Amino acid sequence: MKATAKAHTNIALIKYWGKRNEALILPTNSSLSITLDKFYTTTTVEFNKEQATDEFYLDGQQVNEKEQKKITKFLDVIRKLAGKQEYAIIHSINNVPTAAGFASSASGLAALAAAATKAIGLAVDRRMLSQIARRGSGSACRSIYGGYVEWQKGEKSDGTDSYAVPILDAKEWDLTVLSVMLESKPKKVLSREGMKRTVDTSVFYDGWLQSVDNDLSIVKQALAVKDFEMLGTVVEKNALKMHATTLGADPPFLYWQSGTLEVMEEVASLRSNGIQAYFTIDAGPNVKVLCEPKDEQQVIAALNSLVAVREIFVCHPGPGVTYVPTSS
Repeated sequence: MKATAKAHTNIALIKYWGKRNEALILPTNSSLSITLDKFYTTTTVEFNKEQATDEFYLDGQQVNEKEQKKITKFLDVIRKLAGKQEYAIIHSINNVPTAAGFASSASGLAALAAAATKAIGLAVDRRMLSQIARRGSGSACRSIYGGYVEWQKGEKSDGTDSYAVPILDAKEWDLTVLSVMLESKPKKVLSREGMKRTVDTSVFYDGWLQSVDNDLSIVKQALAVKDFEMLGTVVEKNALKMHATTLGADPPFLYWQSGTLEVMEEVASLRSNGIQAYFTIDAGPNVKVLCEPKDEQQVIAALNSLVAVREIFVCHPGPGVTYVPTSS
């Protein structure tokens, strides 16, 4: 029982920021993302009755005990669904430069969910696969699909109505996402810790929850009519509001560094000169800049002029999960 799957990273346009259930990874708000073409994870899973434990190899190296426990806990979800108790050997290759600020957990857990369910003989549709991937990493549920994807938060306590749905195919609207990698120091507050601290203590968090549904509605409207200015304006506002919640936490914290502000100011300068570009920022210092393909080279040139910019990765909307033939 062996299968290989490939899944791509995604970048949230409307942010997922906060959980209502930590164990099931159920979000406090719905979110929307673009699955990207450039970065992906390819994972092979082989279940074997002779295996005494799971073994997980990332880029050819066996992971540490802490990471191994996370993988086993996730595979236990799949084993329970399949009614089987076989352990697996997993080989995962990450084509995601973590320094670029793309969370490889999205592509990694989406690929693992797809390969493991197929290898164990569990027949699932994409919706169910999205629910399973969510149990490993929230953003992974969005990487099951390509293009523009909404993760519906759901209302049920068991999470059966919390999954991703496709909104617009990758080929329907080709936008450019520039991942701007900065000269930066390691972040002091990890994403999961920062999210929980914000939910538990931020005096601004209620304001986030009150406004995010409207942001999502505007983005979906912009996608429907392919209005880039409408899209970019709300995406930028949504990112700023998410980061504002961290300043209201106790103790307060901020993911931005000096280079982050440089890029934000340059994007504003581009707009003042008639070039439509907008930024979004996840839980880290690096910036993603959205523009239309016709403006791509001008935006890259402007960003490359900044001292803090180390490298720029050019991305476009990409595909959802695919299965790769494996040798027996």
